[in-house]
Amino acid sequence: MTEELHLASLVVHAHPNECAVVGAAIADIPAARIHGIDPSGKLVVTLEGPAAGVILEQVTQIQQTPGVIGVALVYQHAEPLESMNVEMPDEYTT
Repeated sequence: MTEELHLASLVVHAHPNECAVVGAAIADIPAARIHGIDPSGKLVVTLEGPAAGVILEQVTQIQQTPGVIGVALVYQHAEPLESMNVEMPDEYTT
């Protein structure tokens, strides 16, 4: 079976006064990255994992974090891991 890389982006809605706690909990998840935090309680997060089930477990972990109101999946992508090492031609290079 071919190894895969799964990527997902999320918007996490947290209580505004719990953003630091929620951010710290997300930062403890392997391969989770926080790309932005809005003071209103919104966090932009990406997740990586070897299978859809791993991503689902990470989303569930975030949903169950105290202070989290909700989690919205914005984008999900999967592709063979070996394709990540293939160089893509730049059509704009002369």
